[in-house]
Amino acid sequence: MAAESAGTAASSVIGAVTGFSHSGAAYTFTAGTAKARVTFVTADTFRIEAAPDGTFTDPVGTDIVLPQGKAPATHWRDRGDRYELSTDKVTLRAYKSALRFGLYRADGTRLWEESRGISWDGTSTTQTLARGADEQFYGTGEQNGSGNTSHRGKTLQVGVDYNWNEGGHPNSVPFYLSSAGYGVYRNTYAPGTYAFTDPVTTTERENRFDAYYFAGNSTKDVIGQYTQLTGRPMLPPVYGLEVGDSDCYLHNANRGERHTLDSLKVADDYAENDMPLGWMLVNDGYGCGYENLAETTKGLNSRKMQMGLWTEDGLDKLADQVKAGQRVAKLDVAWVGDGYKFALDGCKAAYQGIEDNSDARGFTWAPESWSGAQRCGVQWSGDQSGSWDYIRWQIPTYAGATMSGLAYTSGDVDGIFGGSAKTYTRDLQWKSFLPAVMTMDGWAAKDKQPYQYGEPYTSINRKYLKLKESLLPYMYTYAAEANRTGVGAVRPLALEYPDDPKAAGDAAKYEFLTGRDFLVAPVYSDTSVRDGIYLPKGDWVDYWTGRTYHGPVTVNGYQAPLDTLPLFVRAGAAIPMWPGVNSYQDRTADSPLAWDVYPQGRSTFTLYEDDGVTRQHRAGKYGEQPVTVTAPRSGAGSVRIAVGAESGDFTGKQRSRPYAFTVHTGSAPAHVGLDGRTLPRLTSKAAFDAAGQSWWYDPSDRAGVVQVKTRALSTAHGFRIDLAGASALGGKVPGATGDVAVTAPEELGAGVSAEVNVDFTAGRTGATATRLSLTAPEGWTVSP
Repeated sequence: MAAESAGTAASSVIGAVTGFSHSGAAYTFTAGTAKARVTFVTADTFRIEAAPDGTFTDPVGTDIVLPQGKAPATHWRDRGDRYELSTDKVTLRAYKSALRFGLYRADGTRLWEESRGISWDGTSTTQTLARGADEQFYGTGEQNGSGNTSHRGKTLQVGVDYNWNEGGHPNSVPFYLSSAGYGVYRNTYAPGTYAFTDPVTTTERENRFDAYYFAGNSTKDVIGQYTQLTGRPMLPPVYGLEVGDSDCYLHNANRGERHTLDSLKVADDYAENDMPLGWMLVNDGYGCGYENLAETTKGLNSRKMQMGLWTEDGLDKLADQVKAGQRVAKLDVAWVGDGYKFALDGCKAAYQGIEDNSDARGFTWAPESWSGAQRCGVQWSGDQSGSWDYIRWQIPTYAGATMSGLAYTSGDVDGIFGGSAKTYTRDLQWKSFLPAVMTMDGWAAKDKQPYQYGEPYTSINRKYLKLKESLLPYMYTYAAEANRTGVGAVRPLALEYPDDPKAAGDAAKYEFLTGRDFLVAPVYSDTSVRDGIYLPKGDWVDYWTGRTYHGPVTVNGYQAPLDTLPLFVRAGAAIPMWPGVNSYQDRTADSPLAWDVYPQGRSTFTLYEDDGVTRQHRAGKYGEQPVTVTAPRSGAGSVRIAVGAESGDFTGKQRSRPYAFTVHTGSAPAHVGLDGRTLPRLTSKAAFDAAGQSWWYDPSDRAGVVQVKTRALSTAHGFRIDLAGASALGGKVPGATGDVAVTAPEELGAGVSAEVNVDFTAGRTGATATRLSLTAPEGWTVSP
């Protein structure tokens, strides 16, 4: 090996190859006293280990990496200056003097190459890679305040810390990926420093090197390979995707003496305020005990809610708690152990404890985690104080974590401390588009339930909680996708638009996608105007007004009064919904399935369903139903919605169900048919609501919407809805009709003047030669 001096610390770089051997898919290199070993796991995944003293060690063992099956076929060649180790997909070059590695695809495309060999200084090991001219980097877990845009040029700490605020990394992960088409997982429990500078250096504070490499065709493919190795994200129970509430009801130092059964009063308050609630943690606080668990569970279950507990002094009581009805476990560093292995073991043990003592799926929340924790819990960002700045830095955090296979990351609505009526409402709006979310009460001066601030906040919060609930079939389908592929629902724009340079930069930092179809751009300051909303290529529809934007475009001056979250839908989307429910348990055998359709070109969405609670889906008890929408790319033409038969079977499957379709055409069709039979057209919403199978066109609803509903139809057979003489999104003549949106002040007292913003849109573009007038109530004065 060669010795180098770097400042005051002497480091050694692995030297020239002095020996080579192989056994099956494992290859060993000797370089003086040091050794390196390459082991192929699959055709595009392999492991490199390096031992400065020639002895390989593995303190992680089987904690994180799962069994991977039979090794792939490999072969090697001696090219004189290097060895080449190959599968049918990749070739790893091992240069002889000094030992350096480089990864290439089978077609010769370089993925990465070391600019110098693996080095160590007695306490840490470092890999140094050449950085590509336009190479972008993502991953390293949950990095508070960043992650959904590229790490290029940044240095990040990867290790458990207890900084819950911006710049902290309590749920970091020793995995990163590159836009060049590869990913790297350092198989370690040691903290590290990853510098995505030129060159790229990744250092772990241990005197051993151990890393797995993934070669993928896309970022999603790389995430998939990483989670194939370390575990797919769990599929939570459906109530885990409903909002949760947490508080201490026994021995609460901040609220006075109460009892665990008092939680039922809060549950009733949610119902009285017509707000969904899926689960409650009834002992959420340091030193908070519990009593009457079985009775509390019975009361919550009768209210269509589940009971959860915060670990108090370990997991020894978990079995009895689960048998008494616990279905959610919130873990804490003070009782489960400090980060890394302890926290990972706690997550796995709590998850398994729920499954070992009930027929339910494991479901945990944890504030500290590591690689592998994605398979057992929600990664919670810790204790923060609600503020506008809290909202700002949380936005990039959770979408960024998806790039490390963390499908469920979240923070408390408006924090555990601080907060205000406005920040609560703004925070709840966008967090309604995260899969998992909860409120934490009992720590701030005022409790954090969504009805605490009164009007207008209660009504606004209700609106978004109900929207979250109605979107459960959409979110649950993406939860199943995460469980199958490793890719979570909350996504940075760069994941879906990897060729868009703006998606990798600050233009997209304070927005994210939920699935492919929703783009969420939260308001994170005390304003009713949102600037800097970047919409990538394609057409995007304002969810509230129906206005269409043609991307790529940056939207400034978006009118966002307190009740409006800037929310856009991708043209071509077909979104499944459960209308009018406050709980998944409100669904019956006769409940309708609704589809919100934005027709443009050809698109498909495949709905996933299972019983939502038990583990029977792992034995193949689930169903899938595809919906394909065919429409013109633009302008006039017929629209067809083809609903396929639902495959599979599961407990609670609807054998038949009515369907409701909201089709955003912007123009009225000549007629609408179901499997070739003409449906009756009605002329008013009242008539449509009162009738059975029928349709009507509402030109005043979001730039023009066709509503269609059917009788109960068998899920064993497909059917089609045809809108003849209709159009793609935007109308038969895009831009021919205008849309007016008025944003009035939230409050205006007598004698006080204020601006009223009026936005007029014709199709994809604004109109300048337009005259608008405003009529005000008697006694008011209007000035242009």
